[in-house]
Amino acid sequence: MMSRALSVSRIHTVAWPLLLAWPLGILVIAFIIPWAIFALVQADEANFTGSVSALLGVMLAFYISAITQTFPFALGLSVTRKDYFAGTLLVSAVQVLVFGIFLWLMELIEDATGGWGVKMVMFGIPGYFTDSRLLQLATYLAIMVMVAGLGLFLGAIQQRWRVTGLYSVLAAVLVFFGAGSILVTWQQWWPSIGSWFVDSPRVVPMVGLPLVIGVVTLVAAWAALRRSTA
Repeated sequence: MMSRALSVSRIHTVAWPLLLAWPLGILVIAFIIPWAIFALVQADEANFTGSVSALLGVMLAFYISAITQTFPFALGLSVTRKDYFAGTLLVSAVQVLVFGIFLWLMELIEDATGGWGVKMVMFGIPGYFTDSRLLQLATYLAIMVMVAGLGLFLGAIQQRWRVTGLYSVLAAVLVFFGAGSILVTWQQWWPSIGSWFVDSPRVVPMVGLPLVIGVVTLVAAWAALRRSTA
């Protein structure tokens, strides 16, 4: 099965710019813009930016297209759903590892250069919650797994139930979080929830929570994809 998954993974690696070049290119642009702004402002305190989310957005789009566009092509080549999903997971594992380590290294450089010389905090946000370098790396890896899982899940929903299924899932998520917010506000549970995030071991919200979301969405993606048609 591993050899078949490795063979199928080449379908994705042919489009290597989508795997590496575009995410890194978008990340460079997302870095330069806030850096130039903060260099002009010359603030005395740390300048936070969420520009690293640009990389996550490109990754999310790749995994959605891996199901909605590449999956039908693979089925046309007589690739089984199981082999295609296994090959996609193999590619995602490599990408998660590469980009997770890359972002972690950028965090180390950011710390060593005083925020790239302008006190910019782009990669070092995990460092504000924990001093453990290992936990910071694990946080990036867990977030990458979550993004890959969400992308494959949304792509599988789109592929099997088309736009109706995608809108239904988004509506269900909106209702779930909306109703949950109303319930929590009504019961005045917000302080307790905040205390849980503050008092629980850092590994739980920073690594455990995104990792669980990633695994659950990967399982759900396979459950939807195994009966999907091209």
